[in-house]
Amino acid sequence: MSSIKQNIEQVISQITSASEKCGRAADSVQLLAVSKTKPIAAIEEAIAAGQFAFGENYVQEGVEKVQHFAAHQQADSLSWHFIGPIQSNKTRLIAEHFDWVHSIDRAKIARRLSEQRPADMPPLNVLLQINTSGETSKSGVAFEDLEALADEIAAMPNLVLRGLMSIPERAGDYDSQYAAFKSLADAKEKLQAKHPQLDTLSMGMSGDMEAAIAAGSTIVRIGTAIFGARDYSNKQ
Repeated sequence: MSSIKQNIEQVISQITSASEKCGRAADSVQLLAVSKTKPIAAIEEAIAAGQFAFGENYVQEGVEKVQHFAAHQQADSLSWHFIGPIQSNKTRLIAEHFDWVHSIDRAKIARRLSEQRPADMPPLNVLLQINTSGETSKSGVAFEDLEALADEIAAMPNLVLRGLMSIPERAGDYDSQYAAFKSLADAKEKLQAKHPQLDTLSMGMSGDMEAAIAAGSTIVRIGTAIFGARDYSNKQ
């Protein structure tokens, strides 16, 4: 059985290969290890292997992990990203504990995060989640509403609008994957004319990472390929 360290090395090798194939520097793409449902011990193993950025989907579980590592003097070296859907009653916990939020799709949630961000913490880095497929069942802001939402959020005092995120419709072929990711990259480039601080595209998982990197991804979100199958029995 492969170890988490071996899995991370393999994923980084895949990122490097995909980056080189499209003429990008390997260090232009950050690996975000999606640690949702995984125990502290698994995250400690990943940290020992040199992985310091982690993504969580469930608020209470994520907060408990952030607090654990803060209590063990590891807070400064780690970066915690909230990547799941956000309920209004959970915004304070997110604002008080996370460094990044990838899944903002409405101004109400962003406003609460800004208002609830502690004054002694740096501004919260935020990404707007885009519904690239137009499916009504999917979370995310529509492309036609993106500019207005970006303008509103960019003006909020305790947030820094860094870029865009998407979870596109599952596609088996590279061309379809690339087209969905390219639409997000094009939207970011258009927004940069007004918001030059935008530098992040969170897109790509295990099955579509190569297409995402070719389209310009700067963060790939990888979970199972690092930690193995997930146990959802205790999700919160």
